[in-house]
Amino acid sequence: MRTFWLVLGFVAQGLFSARFLVQWVASERAGRSVVPVMFWHLSIFGTVLLLAYAIYRRDPVFILGQSAGLVVYFRNLSLIWREKRSASE
Repeated sequence: MRTFWLVLGFVAQGLFSARFLVQWVASERAGRSVVPVMFWHLSIFGTVLLLAYAIYRRDPVFILGQSAGLVVYFRNLSLIWREKRSASE
């Protein structure tokens, strides 16, 4: 069972870190700073898995830090969805 949690932790950290690569590539292609929607999706997936890992480890600092980030990531997605909905009306 310990191996499962270690693998989950590494996969979660990989997803969370991949968001920076996605943001960097998108910005380089655009020639300006860009935060693509995939950045927020990777943030949520990585955070949920890291939160599960933190709960398993019973680490209150890690749990609080990851939980707070989820609010920001979902809020950014809701703002993006609202903007797209307004643009299509």
